Amino acid sequence: MLTPLDYLILLGYLLGSVALGLWAGGRQRHAVDYFLGSRTLPWWALCLSVVATETSTLTVIGIPAVAYGGDLSFWKLTIGYVLGRIAVAFFLLPRYFEGSLTTAYAFLGQRFGQGMQAAASLVFLATRLLADGVRLFATAIPLKVMADMAGLSVSYLEVILVVAGATVLYTLIGGLRAVVWLDVMQLLVYIGGALGALWVLWNGAPDGWWQMATAAGKTRLLVPGAETSPIRWLTEPYVFVTAVVGGAVFSMASHGTDHLMVQRLLACRDLSDSRRALIGSGLIVMAQFALFLLVGLLLWVHYGGATPAELGLSRADEVFPRFIIEGLPPGVSGLLLAGILAAAMSTLSSSLNALASSTLFDLYERWRGRPLDGRQSLVVSRLLTLGWALVFVGFASLFESTDNPVVELGLSIASFTYGGMLGVFLLGRFNRRVSQRWAIGAFLAAIGLMVLVIFGVWVRPDGRLLFALVPEASEGLRRLAWPWYTLLGALLTLLLGSLPHLGHRYRRSSSQTRHLR
Repeated sequence: MLTPLDYLILLGYLLGSVALGLWAGGRQRHAVDYFLGSRTLPWWALCLSVVATETSTLTVIGIPAVAYGGDLSFWKLTIGYVLGRIAVAFFLLPRYFEGSLTTAYAFLGQRFGQGMQAAASLVFLATRLLADGVRLFATAIPLKVMADMAGLSVSYLEVILVVAGATVLYTLIGGLRAVVWLDVMQLLVYIGGALGALWVLWNGAPDGWWQMATAAGKTRLLVPGAETSPIRWLTEPYVFVTAVVGGAVFSMASHGTDHLMVQRLLACRDLSDSRRALIGSGLIVMAQFALFLLVGLLLWVHYGGATPAELGLSRADEVFPRFIIEGLPPGVSGLLLAGILAAAMSTLSSSLNALASSTLFDLYERWRGRPLDGRQSLVVSRLLTLGWALVFVGFASLFESTDNPVVELGLSIASFTYGGMLGVFLLGRFNRRVSQRWAIGAFLAAIGLMVLVIFGVWVRPDGRLLFALVPEASEGLRRLAWPWYTLLGALLTLLLGSLPHLGHRYRRSSSQTRHLR
């Protein structure tokens, strides 16, 4: 059970975060200072910031649940994550550093026009609002459980207000510089908490626990019978081919086109530092996922292989939070709860800063027709940060009465948009003939088609695809594995955007053939 020491650590972390963030932020003179840290931050800090930003509360409690309910095959995704970042480092980052870009979507504005830049920015804003609004609500769950155990009667909204209030304070004043340095501290806190839990579980595990887990199939990296089955490649997300290829394309989209990540890469001093930060973050994520998976495996050993239902829980995601509260010694519980809070605050602060940045540079200044001066841009930047914070709080509070399937939909919202976003960036990078009109049309059409694919495409036992929004009861129907969604969306965008060029080439080829005859 939690002790006064745990609560003291949690409160101390909350107050310390605000104080450190305000100190680290320094003074800003204009929006580039505020949103890009004047491009003077060290690459290693930005590297750790990337990792902390992509690590939410759901990562901290969700990845151990994957190992608890399954095996270690999830880790293969990280191989794809590293490969995808390498591709971004050498194919997209050089274009970002050719000019003084302030957002990822400024590249689309230079290549296609302001309409494409605005369309991509609006999709980014909607995606971040939904995905990170749900993450903010998810953070409130273990914190409310903790408050209830302490005899405090608080609502989800009150917990969300405390977390958001502390986060927005240092984000509002300190800008990206404060966000990055707080990310570094927050990463150290949640990794330290996870290592503390690992130490307790490891010392409490019986002799021969690895052999016991191996005999139960919990230590597998390869999925038996699936690695050579093309049909199972389509339906099982952690088969080697699916995990590596799908993970690589997903990482290209998330770290090459999502301004949440690209903002940090643009804040590097030069292209070389940006590449170090990006590729280094992939290697750290590999180690981090291995840590969380090992925690989940040891949790399975600790609870004797009991199912969540046998533990009185509704799902595997609740196993780690239960152990944090009941199984850790005083101080370690508080550290790990502070880690969960750290992961949430890191994601929220990064989202607020990135959303305000994209709103200012991609939308407001384009609508205004001219850039703001230094002082004006700083005031507007802070107002936008505050405005997005209020939107996040209101949006996150809506999920209190929402059923799990809709929450899961919100958490996987990137699957709907990442493919279209990556596809239009690749069009801009490699196809010089595509016009803005066709690029916007292909982008929006691909997102719409992916909604139909995600909800309506099923795989038959013989490998054939079936489209049905509400399929009839039929044994053996399975959904397309989620790692393929980004690749499919990108291919659709590339195909649709290239249709005029392909049609022109076909007509020219036909004309030449008739002439020869």
